[in-house]
Amino acid sequence: MSRKKQKVKQIAREHIDLLVEYALHEKDDHLAAKQARQAKKIAMHQRIRLPYEIRQLYCKRCKAFIVPGRSARVRVGRAKTKAVRITCLKCGHTYRKILIWNKDL
Repeated sequence: MSRKKQKVKQIAREHIDLLVEYALHEKDDHLAAKQARQAKKIAMHQRIRLPYEIRQLYCKRCKAFIVPGRSARVRVGRAKTKAVRITCLKCGHTYRKILIWNKDL
């Protein structure tokens, strides 16, 4: 990859990080969704894989930007398999992240 392409991708990554950070702290949900949509658009255009922390902020079904506590409900499961349940308040889709920890620690 040429130096120019590397520089463009680096600038795009920084821009994506800034847009997502602004979207997380934005009070207006419409503006936050617009910023998050723009960040995803930049990533797709530059063929950059979003980091796991950022990917988790998008609903798996409706692809909307979800902010835990504001546009998503987060609950800790009480079943035998410990998991965090995240429910999108826009489409109602619920998905789980399994919690794994070592008892020896």
